[in-house]
Amino acid sequence: MPKVNEQGIGAVRTNLAAPAPSENEGDMSYSDSEAQQALEVSTPICPFPSAAEARIQVVFNGESVKRRKASLTPNSAGQMPRRTSCFVHSLLRAQEKEEIPEESMANESPPDKASDRGPEDDHGLQSRHLTKTQLSDMALGIRELSKKLSHITVKLKVRRVFLLTKAHDITLIKHTREVAEWLLSEEREDKYVEDTLEHNKQFDAEGLVKLGATSKERLKFWDNELCRRHPHLFDIALALGGDGTVLYASWLFQKVVPPVIPFALGSLGFLTRFDFGEFPQTLTKAFHDGITVNLRLRFEVTVMRTQEKAGHDSRDLIEELIGEEADDDYTHKPEISHDILNDLVIDRGPNPTMSSIELFGDDEHYTTLQADGICVATPTGSTAYNLAAGGSLCHPDNPIILVTAICAHTLSFRPIILPDTIVLRAGVPYDARAGCWASFDGKERIELRPGDYVTISASRYPFASVLPLERQREDWIQAISRTLNWNSRQRQKSFKD
Repeated sequence: MPKVNEQGIGAVRTNLAAPAPSENEGDMSYSDSEAQQALEVSTPICPFPSAAEARIQVVFNGESVKRRKASLTPNSAGQMPRRTSCFVHSLLRAQEKEEIPEESMANESPPDKASDRGPEDDHGLQSRHLTKTQLSDMALGIRELSKKLSHITVKLKVRRVFLLTKAHDITLIKHTREVAEWLLSEEREDKYVEDTLEHNKQFDAEGLVKLGATSKERLKFWDNELCRRHPHLFDIALALGGDGTVLYASWLFQKVVPPVIPFALGSLGFLTRFDFGEFPQTLTKAFHDGITVNLRLRFEVTVMRTQEKAGHDSRDLIEELIGEEADDDYTHKPEISHDILNDLVIDRGPNPTMSSIELFGDDEHYTTLQADGICVATPTGSTAYNLAAGGSLCHPDNPIILVTAICAHTLSFRPIILPDTIVLRAGVPYDARAGCWASFDGKERIELRPGDYVTISASRYPFASVLPLERQREDWIQAISRTLNWNSRQRQKSFKD
């Protein structure tokens, strides 16, 4: 593993403008060799001596892992798919061919049930199916890459710019038009704007296309399906709004995320580091001088539905997950999976009674929670619902999972902090009086019926947020002081002689 040269800022020059996808293409189209060719590492100024040494130790070798009887079928190489055109994920994929010694994982098995693939699992193995060693190495690899990227400047050949804003806010629509007009005047990049703005009077797309001879061809519109199917299409994303707009960007790009430049046009601004009034200078500097990227941990959350079993009138969720029935891979089936940047919240929803929630970590039953609900937050989400529920504030670089009860009916349940190398599971016991409801970053509420559970684990796809070049280290303390008045009080007067 190469060490980062912290004495100077290097520059990684990349040419990652992906070709327009064909109708038959999947979500990602680059192979490892193509990704390596796309990464042109300039050795005199880059902290990585060579492209080979720049690889990160992230291993996914399915052949040497002891799996349960109905485990997922690995691909022909025994590894996860290695197709990506995002420069961040190209670096993460670069070390997949490295092997973990067989003896180090001979007795390991994935912590969650290895049932059939869910409808959203089209990117290879989910992180909940990785062994403890694999999950630890993946998390370590992402942290090492994040540390390296925070000390270098990445120069992108930007051809396609993704614009994101609140399409129902008139003020933000006007700002979005202002940015689109500036970008179109550059006569270089294609601009993608939300399709709901195509016929919006405030945005005035017809007026924009009259600004230049090529404006009509370069002003394009995106929808949710385009973001889901072809995330590699965009070289960089601009988020105009507040923290909620940044979370929406994470929601749109569930796997590969283009680097996001967040402009502060919202209320608090934990995630928005750029002043909108200086956007021409900011974008000019980003396109010409490069960007500094910070990787934020995301969680992969999967909803597991209980399946009917003939002749089983009485069932126990604890027995099915960690007891004698833990090897029965057909008690539950995955329904949907989301990558979240802030938090997973499980609450009682419209039910008047409190929730009963069983909490597991890997192969251990932690506790049975009697409360209004539970909040499982990333370090980024520590200042959101987790804060309101009494959880700890946490620096976003910490590799942890924050678990906080919501109005627990006990005097002894305190918020706990867990490592990001475990697979957490939270489920509704079969004998619960009522079900629960789950929400993912405050979106898409799903009912959890008795017997259902969700898995929470570190995602292989971190969120790439751009930091100002002149302020490469995140001013997190200043952010919580500015937005939350953290530890703000009148200073105690000194004694006078």
